[in-house]
This record gives sequence, structure tokens and C-alpha cells, in this order.
Amino acid sequence: MATAKTDFKDYYSVLGVSKTATPEEIKRAYRKIARKHHPDLNPGDEEAEAKFKDLNEANEVLSDPEKREKYDRFGQYWNQPNYTEAPTPRETNTGNGFDQYGDFDAFINDLLGRSQRRTSSDGFRSQAPAPDTEAAIVLTFSEAFHGVQKRLQLDNATINVRIPAGAKTGSRIRLKGKGRPSPFSQQRGDLYLTIELLPHSFFHFEGDRFVCNVPIRPDEAVLGAEINVPTPDGSVTMKVPKGLQTGQSLRLRGKGWTLPKGGRGDLFAKLQIVTPQDLNAIEQECYEKIQANTSFNPRIHLEEIKL
Repeated sequence: MATAKTDFKDYYSVLGVSKTATPEEIKRAYRKIARKHHPDLNPGDEEAEAKFKDLNEANEVLSDPEKREKYDRFGQYWNQPNYTEAPTPRETNTGNGFDQYGDFDAFINDLLGRSQRRTSSDGFRSQAPAPDTEAAIVLTFSEAFHGVQKRLQLDNATINVRIPAGAKTGSRIRLKGKGRPSPFSQQRGDLYLTIELLPHSFFHFEGDRFVCNVPIRPDEAVLGAEINVPTPDGSVTMKVPKGLQTGQSLRLRGKGWTLPKGGRGDLFAKLQIVTPQDLNAIEQECYEKIQANTSFNPRIHLEEIKL
């Protein structure tokens, strides 16, 4: 009889969450720690690479309700891939449900939601399709915008993958035949990669919109102006019409995110009016004259409001 391994991984400890953590808490914890240990941010750091691999493994199980329930129930047997005999009651806690499995491969398949061998009507055994594998991959905005070649580690296999330009958070890439092998046929299933983008200091997405926040002065908002705005491939001049308000957006056509089928989307520049903090003498005098002579009252509509 094969002996059980003792290198059991506590996926909750890996993600730094409690066993009662909600799916949202697990998702937040994974994103936070994955960014810290991403190999691209820790080049040559084998410890960070190993930690990142464990994080992906933990997230794959704990983010799936069915897998998580079975992991909570049979977690001590998770890393026993070569166990081929059903454990005796002395080897397991009685009443844990493990004795319903004929062997450990059957238990692992059920745990991971994999199909087992089926018996056809003619009495021959047929192989079920190889299981698919889910994994997350974290990219910078630059990598996702331009496209990038990545080298991934799945178990003991190294996989080279090309991420096409235009990927966004939530995008999924299918790598046919690059998943984990079937425990019966050793045929590999497909690998599905879910994209996660690291935050950028200037650009962000609001739904499908590619957005940047652009500060402007009060006089530029009142009188209009021409200002320089960064885009993914360089600065452009944008005309600000007079009378714009904070929060209004201007569209820069063809200056946004790479489209999967080619070309570029639009960039939306959201304007934020910023008041000066340190005025020189001339500025102070001009603002005082405006205040003394203006008839504009932005709060006129509030005068009749009451409970």
C-alpha cells in the first residue's frame, strides 16, 4: 500500500483568509497577494515564483464552490496523486465519506469535478474527455495593450503562451491541450487563462470604456483651452470647449485601447477642475475682481429645497 504524503497545503493560509471567507473576500485577497508576488515584478525571485504558483492553485480551488466544499471535507488527501488503494477505516476519520470511492484517482476526479471512465453499452470502457484547467495570469497595462509572450509553470510543465494585444481584465484565452493530464489516459485537457490587469497610475477602465482623469484650471474650464493629454502611445493636443464642468468627458477617437480584431478604440478624458492653492498677487487680484463683479450663482436651485 502506498503511503500518504504529508506536504498538505492549507489554501486558506496561502491566501491569508479564514475558512469562513466569502467569495468576494477570497477574490480580493488573491488579487492583492498575486500582484505582490507576480514573477514580472520579482524577476529571478524563485520564492516569489513558487508563492505565485501556490496562489493560483489555491484560488482555483477556493473560488469554485463545489471544489471548495470537497476540499474542506477531504483536504488532508489533496496531495496524494499516487494513492491507488482505498484507505481502511483506521487510516481515515470514519464517516468522512471517503469510503465511497474505489480508489484515490476516483476521489481526486470527483474533487476536481472531472469525469471518470464510462462503460459503453457494448461492455467496453471508454475514456472520458481530459479535464480542463483554469488559471489566472496577471499583466501590466503595457503588456496587455501591446501583446506579450509569457512563460507559465503548470505543475511540472513549462508552457509558452502568446497573449494577443487588447486583452482586458476578465478576458479568457484557451490553450488547447495545455491543461492537466487525465489520470486515466494521460491526455491533456485545455488550459483556460483569465486575464487580470495590474492598476495603472493614469489609465483605467470604467466598464468597457478606457478612461483617464485630466486636471484643468478654473480659467481653462471657463474660457476653453488647448491642453496636452497622454495616450497609450504618446501625448496629443485636445481642445477643451469653454464652460465644461468637473466630471464631463471628452472623446479622443482612435486613441484608446487596442481592439482584438485590430485598430484602436476611443480614449475618454474625464475633466477635473483643480483650484490653485498658492496665488501670486496678480492672480489674487483677478479672482477678487471676479468675485466682486460676478452675477453667477451656482446654488440658485438650492434656495427652495427643504424637508
